[in-house]
Amino acid sequence: MDPRDLWTEALAGVLARPMRSALTTLGTVLGITTLVITIGVASTAGNQIVGRFDALTATSVTVKVPPAQPDSADTVPLVDWSGTEAVRRLAGVESAAALGDSATTNSVQVRANDVNAPGDTSGQTLAVVAASAGLPAAVRGTMTAGRFYDAGNLARHDQVVVLGDQAARLLGISRVEDAPAVFFKGQSYTVIGVLGGIERERRLSTAVIVPPTTGADRLGLRDVSLVLVNTALGAAEQVARQAPIALAPGHQDSLTVVAPPDLSKARDGVQNDVNGLFLVLGLVSLVVGAIGIANVTLVTVMERVGEIGLRRALGASRRQVAGQFLLESTTIGLLGGIVGAALGIAVVVCVAVVKQWTPVLDLTLAFGAPLAGALVGLLAGLYPSLRAARMEPVDALRAPS
Repeated sequence: MDPRDLWTEALAGVLARPMRSALTTLGTVLGITTLVITIGVASTAGNQIVGRFDALTATSVTVKVPPAQPDSADTVPLVDWSGTEAVRRLAGVESAAALGDSATTNSVQVRANDVNAPGDTSGQTLAVVAASAGLPAAVRGTMTAGRFYDAGNLARHDQVVVLGDQAARLLGISRVEDAPAVFFKGQSYTVIGVLGGIERERRLSTAVIVPPTTGADRLGLRDVSLVLVNTALGAAEQVARQAPIALAPGHQDSLTVVAPPDLSKARDGVQNDVNGLFLVLGLVSLVVGAIGIANVTLVTVMERVGEIGLRRALGASRRQVAGQFLLESTTIGLLGGIVGAALGIAVVVCVAVVKQWTPVLDLTLAFGAPLAGALVGLLAGLYPSLRAARMEPVDALRAPS
């Protein structure tokens, strides 16, 4: 047989029973769809769950301090630079530091020398911020060169700075052994260190960091604008409640706290993600099962045309014929629900034993699975049973057996 003739015969065979072919094709489509959905939804839900657990493990708390009002008669700052010491004494706090910046120091022309030669590109526009001495630990950074200023530099109001690693690269400073200087706002400052590997407040990698005492004297950076706190795992929520009180007793409501999400809310979110994932997979699997039952029942009707015709000839009504096939498909669904629930419970228990987990079984779902299977079988058998009921006795008896 020529391949074209073979294709023609195959196509004719498919089109001879279009509904059966359509159901068979739909079963394959849903099977492949289930595979794609399983992989895609599992990856999506997995990413969502990982994101939630990343939020859980976050131990960073940020306290934002509103700027002081220029016309305020109260000259006492809302948060003092020494307030971080009170925060460090809180249970669960591992490190804390305060930052101060202003609109006038966010874009400052900084030069690596004080010679204005034609074509010289050593000047860069950088942010200048004041920070307390505990900044490296608070931003989870490391000193790639030199050291960070200490309490002695603060007490002496030394004109020293620490550069972020990107700022140092822009200014062409890689070593601090020779005490290089930078110049801005008409003043010279000695570079004593370079801070790199910054994980929090990464904008500081392109900033010039000055001691708060020097910033207050020469740059007007008197007020704290941000407090960074790192906590132990699980202590962020408690520290987020206590830090504003420690920083501004009596005015804690004026501060804004940014903290990781509540553990119970994250747990509920993860549970909802998992439940949603398996609910979608379960529903798609039920649809595939329904298509399979419908396909098998329709095939059964086609193969039992003679039997249907004989029953109709002997006096069986359309309702009785339809009821017979509906009952058959419902029985198939019921048996499938019972076997599926038993296998599902067995698989859950086996996986839990292998993984040394505690098996968690929903008895409502286990006992309701047979009823769900029966309902799926009932719905799947509607069309085949109606097809059988519409057969006329004479046409059914004339059909080939």
